[in-house]
Amino acid sequence: MSVLSTEDEGKFLMDAQGEQIGIVTEVDPEAQVAYVEPEPDLTEAWIQGLGFGDADEDDIEVSGDAIETITDTELRVAVDL
Repeated sequence: MSVLSTEDEGKFLMDAQGEQIGIVTEVDPEAQVAYVEPEPDLTEAWIQGLGFGDADEDDIEVSGDAIETITDTELRVAVDL
């Protein structure tokens, strides 16, 4: 398990094989949940990258327990979602 923070907003969520799943739109650090837009368009990705986006109804929830590693640009899950 990795510890999620609001600093992780705008990062890419990658699967175990290195394929992009989506982009993190929002993080709830108390619940340790990342909300991920599974198919962001270019505008959404740009807004999220700047840290100005919010989660919406089509985002998927990813628990901090599922995150294996966190880098400067991505979160990587241990298994495929």
